[in-house]
Amino acid sequence: MCDYSLQYIRSRPAKVGDKLTTRNFGTGTRGFAAAEDLGVAVCVLPGTELAFSSAVTKTTPHLFARVEKLGYATAIFRQVNKTAPMTHHDALEFPDGRTVLLTKLSEGQEATVLQLPAQPTTAAEVDAQKRIAYVD
Repeated sequence: MCDYSLQYIRSRPAKVGDKLTTRNFGTGTRGFAAAEDLGVAVCVLPGTELAFSSAVTKTTPHLFARVEKLGYATAIFRQVNKTAPMTHHDALEFPDGRTVLLTKLSEGQEATVLQLPAQPTTAAEVDAQKRIAYVD
């Protein structure tokens, strides 16, 4: 399952080599869409490595939207705020350690899934890779 606000959107898990596009799904959040079908949300596991086609940008929604270039074209997918229901959890961690919510990224950015996380071997690793799922 993807972030809680995408729970009613068609979705599928990410695979190595997937071409993804950041998209507003009309649910109050942005996420990754399948390049071959922009109506399908692609759910990414924590620890997945991504490469963008250019430096990632984020958009601050205000009366006059401000776009900020983050300076990196690679990131690792993370989940944050795991204990807080009904909030965005999907995020990207950049090489400088900065973490940005996926919903803050500008629309239309293209990324490729480079590597999925290794299979967990301990209970702590299983917990770290578990996706948050809040269903009504």
